[in-house]
Amino acid sequence: MKNFDQIIWQEKLTFVDFYATWCAPCRQMHPIVDQFEDRMSERAEVCRIDIEDPDMQEIVRRYNIRSIPTLMFFRRGEVLWRESGSVSYNYLVTVLEELEQYELAGAR
Repeated sequence: MKNFDQIIWQEKLTFVDFYATWCAPCRQMHPIVDQFEDRMSERAEVCRIDIEDPDMQEIVRRYNIRSIPTLMFFRRGEVLWRESGSVSYNYLVTVLEELEQYELAGAR
């Protein structure tokens, strides 16, 4: 994940899942994130960050990750949305659609 900054600075929306392997709610989110990645990969890049990975500690500190799972959407390096805890697949799709609509409205 040494290229994290490159990933979040792209034009395409980037969805980031901050998790830990020992976290039960994080494990519950894995199939939801997998489904989101499978179905929405054309619309959003998906990135997963294990908060216990020593190489990720600077990123974990930078975004002040205190609870997990923490889910975030980025575009051009900017945090557009952030939420902690488990959410549904449909909720993630709704957030993605709202962010896309916001971007379209801003482009006019």
